[in-house]
Amino acid sequence: MITLKSDREIKGMQAAGDIMVGLFHALEDYIKPGITTWDVDHFAYNYITAHDATPGELNFEGYKYSTCVSVNDMICHGCPSKDILVKDGDLLKVDTVINYHGYLSDSCHAFVAGTPSPEVKKLMEVTHEALYRGIDQAVVGNRIGDIGWAIQDYAENQMGYGVVREYIGHGIGPTMHEKPDVPHYGEAGHGTRLKAGMTITIEPMVNIGDWRSGETADDGWTVKTLDGSLSCQYEHTLVVTDDGPKILSSFDNDFDAKYLLK
Repeated sequence: MITLKSDREIKGMQAAGDIMVGLFHALEDYIKPGITTWDVDHFAYNYITAHDATPGELNFEGYKYSTCVSVNDMICHGCPSKDILVKDGDLLKVDTVINYHGYLSDSCHAFVAGTPSPEVKKLMEVTHEALYRGIDQAVVGNRIGDIGWAIQDYAENQMGYGVVREYIGHGIGPTMHEKPDVPHYGEAGHGTRLKAGMTITIEPMVNIGDWRSGETADDGWTVKTLDGSLSCQYEHTLVVTDDGPKILSSFDNDFDAKYLLK
């Protein structure tokens, strides 16, 4: 069921988003060569709980960690591990959910340990731009397909990258996954019509090579690109309003000025 959120619920989700953003800024300084992805997860757990919140991913459908930390060719759902040592130039995508007194925020941010290669830097730029192309379509009266097409057309048709099809955005509220589903591909003018009060995630996963993913790893969660190419992801939680899309997980308030709630 699609639920339209009240002002009170949106403010609660914004508060959860503020904790998320604080975590990501802290991780900017923390992530460096020589740590493990388990270290990242442990750091995130301590940060979230110290801010009177809980990690929404922990124990979700049996998942044992507070974050997904996907490195290089991992598309998503990377299980933190003491055996995954972060090296200089590695691309890390940290995806997590903050539960703040029952209000949720879901976001993913990409980080580089040390110095990024030109290839990694370009992939991050394209993925970030694709996210915002999708966000710009999240306006009252548009359809879900408008979001997916804007992302796919830019990343694939204009830039020559691959947009993952198997893993998509979704509605979010009191529960992690609500309707509508929000694919990052599709046809403009098709799908659920957007209404003020809808809260959704847009979270494109963009591969340098083939858009397809391989088999899920033995841990039951981690997904890599089919061809071993690099993958990047950015994600925001946002609310559709009569004044346009408003981001509830803004990492950069200057960049996002027009997308912020007044």
